[in-house]
Amino acid sequence: MSSYPTARDYTKASVLDAVLSEAPLTRNRLIELTRLSQPTVSRKVDELLVDGFLVEQGVDAVVRRGRPSTYLDVPGTAGHIVGISFGTRTTCVLVIDLRGREIGHIIVPSPEGGDVGATAEWLVDLIVETTDSAEGPLRQIVAALPGRVLNSTNWSGTPESGKIFIDSRLQNAIEERLKAPVILESDATSSLRGILKDDANIGNAALFMLSTVLSFASCTDHEIAQGRTPAFGDLGGVLFSGVGNETLDGLLSTTGLLQFAKGRGLQLEGIEAIWSQPQEAGPRAEVVEGFTTAIVTAVGAVAVTLDPEYLYFVGRLSPLVDEVLPEARRRLAQSLPVIPEIRVASQVIGLSVARGAAHAGLALAQSRLRESMLEARSEGQSL
Repeated sequence: MSSYPTARDYTKASVLDAVLSEAPLTRNRLIELTRLSQPTVSRKVDELLVDGFLVEQGVDAVVRRGRPSTYLDVPGTAGHIVGISFGTRTTCVLVIDLRGREIGHIIVPSPEGGDVGATAEWLVDLIVETTDSAEGPLRQIVAALPGRVLNSTNWSGTPESGKIFIDSRLQNAIEERLKAPVILESDATSSLRGILKDDANIGNAALFMLSTVLSFASCTDHEIAQGRTPAFGDLGGVLFSGVGNETLDGLLSTTGLLQFAKGRGLQLEGIEAIWSQPQEAGPRAEVVEGFTTAIVTAVGAVAVTLDPEYLYFVGRLSPLVDEVLPEARRRLAQSLPVIPEIRVASQVIGLSVARGAAHAGLALAQSRLRESMLEARSEGQSL
């Protein structure tokens, strides 16, 4: 006979939430976090032990009398999460457990070509390889893409880098093969998620991903901002850089800056050559000046519209941002009453974005577990 969740069900869910947020921890710490009585916590812990979401291990050396207080942890058999950074040059697959601890990762060159079926099969094989040592069910996959994503389904970016993501075919193919939910989001969003995960004190911030395409993300009160339309975050394709008719994307993406440099007489095999190899002084100065102007324009636009405390630059063009920041700050000081703290975040290409994607998946999986626990009474669901 079905019934609605009771106060006891919500209590059990709150104990699970506390364990997932801080395990390994003792029962005493659980009491502090949940503000529940010792008998109540003990009962719910026993239930979660039976459900397979808790294991006991080790002894708290601080306990001096009474029965030993064991540490409670989330077992690997409770499940795992996959975060993917799928760039035009590099793909990273990262696997974490339900406590956010890394199980393993792999970084490989991305495949060329735009066939959805072949790409999905390649990516599924990579996920299977990386999750080989993981236990329990695969509960969530989050894939970060080089561009802007609306409502986890629609991709907006350059045709060259986005053709394999047109509509949700890739997403559906992975879900069908692996029998796990898949969410898509932009690489900038995942990158900012990773930064927020490492620093809980960040409130309002913005981030520019300077990669194959320029993408943007922001947060308010430590929460990622979401848009209703594909135009949200499309600063690069809409705003002019302040240099001729160039948009921000034309100067703050590797593709655009290479084309801009070519127009100034620099024939570069790769964008890294601008800062890593000697170049003809005059043309290089033009490129650096254009890039600096675009940085100033981008920071000014975000500063006056979003008023962030921090503004991050990440991606392959980060070394060039480091070079021009002193001059950019000088110019910004002449036009803005307050300049956000500008940081060039040190990130591992692929891995940092995949880590942010994985933590987005972790939050989704934990929320779904809690909802399933509350629905199990009426629907007979398994967790």
